[in-house]
Amino acid sequence: MKAIVYRTYGSPDVLEFTTLAEPTPKPDEVLIRVVASSINQGDWHLLHGEPLLVRPSAGLWRPKHPILGADVAGVVVAVGRAVTRFEPGDAVFGD
Repeated sequence: MKAIVYRTYGSPDVLEFTTLAEPTPKPDEVLIRVVASSINQGDWHLLHGEPLLVRPSAGLWRPKHPILGADVAGVVVAVGRAVTRFEPGDAVFGD
C-alpha cells in the first residue's frame, strides 16, 4: 500500500511517500482503501511531537505509529472475523 509516513518529529519536510506491506485486519478491525484523508489539528501536533506530554504514549524519541491522519473516506476491502457491521465493498467515512 502507498502511505505518507513520518519517522521522526518535525515539520512537514520529514514526511515521506513510501510503499508498505498491506496490513491484515485483526478480529475487530476493518481495512479501508482510502480515497480521501485529511490532516487535522491533532495530527499536526503529533507530527511536531507536541505537546511533550503526549510523547510517552505517542513515542518518546520517534513516533510509534508512523502514519498520520484519522479523518478518512474510502471503501472496505477486508474485515476481521468479529466484524458484523461492515463488509467488503461498503463505502465508509469517519474520524
